[in-house]
This record gives sequence, C-alpha cells and structure tokens, in this order.
Amino acid sequence: MIKNIIFDFGRVLVDWNQHYLYDPYFGSKEKTDWFIQHICTIEWNNQTDVGKTFAQAIAEKTAEFPEWEKEIRMYGDQWIQMIGDPIPGMYEWILRLKQDGYSIYGLTNWSTETFPLVRHRFPVFDLLDGIVMSGEEKIAKPDHRIYHILLSRYQLSPHECVFIDDNAHNVAAAQALGIHGIQFFSAEQAQRAFHALEHA
Repeated sequence: MIKNIIFDFGRVLVDWNQHYLYDPYFGSKEKTDWFIQHICTIEWNNQTDVGKTFAQAIAEKTAEFPEWEKEIRMYGDQWIQMIGDPIPGMYEWILRLKQDGYSIYGLTNWSTETFPLVRHRFPVFDLLDGIVMSGEEKIAKPDHRIYHILLSRYQLSPHECVFIDDNAHNVAAAQALGIHGIQFFSAEQAQRAFHALEHA
C-alpha cells in the first residue's frame, strides 16, 4: 500500500533552466548549449549540490577558463534568473494528495546557498512533510545513501513510497532500493503513472 510520495524539486516542482539566464545574454539557445556543455557543465554545477561553495566552484572554473570569467561569475551572481515558474499542476496535485491522507516528502539535489532564495517563493514547499537536501547531506542522488537518509529520518518503508524525479538514473536508484519510481515529464503524465501504481 502506498502511503508516501517523494518528489524531486528542480523541473518537477519548480522550473530551473540555465537557458533563462544565458539565452538573452548570448543571443541564442545554441550558444548557451555550448557553454553548458563545455564551461559551466552540469557536472560542475553538481559540485555545489554536494556542498562546494559557489565562491570556490567559480574560482576554480575561472582559473580554468579565464577568458570566460564574466559568464562564469554570472552563474553565481545571477543564479536566481535560472528559476522560472512553478511546474503547472503540481501544487494542486500535491494538495489533493495531502487531502487524501498521503505524506509528502522532498528529495532534492540542491545547494544550501541557493535553496533559501526560492524556499518562500513557491508555496508548494509548504505542503511537504519533510525535506532531504543534498547540499546539507553532502551526498547527491543517485547515491543510494541519500535515499537511505530519507527513509531512516522519516521512518518510511520503501515499498510504501513512490519517488518522482525527472532524471531516469535517480528513479532507477530508488527502484533498486524497493521504492516505486516514476520518471517525471508533466503533472498529467505523473498523475496517470501514480494512479496506475495505486491500482496495480
């Protein structure tokens, strides 16, 4: 019986996209894509998700690519411009889930420096019964240890949980621990997949 639903944050509850910051600056999506693939990469960003400060990460990256210093510093100084709107339909769905008696948790790869910038901007976070954040734990998904932290902290049984994340690797890691997993593409698709699990 499913009792608990665990949600990722970025691109599941709130829209996060480097293109919002860099497309207007570079003047094209293609130039932003190149910059993300070669300079401020996802792998580099993930270092801040496990506790490296933005100051340290940016200093290291500007030392590596001094010709890109201005653009690299934008990543930290104007980070909030990468945040878009709430993901459509998610607040309403989570509110219904709570009204139906489910417990709702967050499991996110997010820096402790930047999460406070959005914590009170999105009411959906107020609906959560607990949050485990990689920046606080110094461990990130898909490392199994961060899933164990959430299960242990809130005394959850894996088979009673559903984990919803846009990253297939993170979903697979949850499933390997006995947690039901749904890869997220939209609120409507995730709801359909959840209802199918409920009635399986």
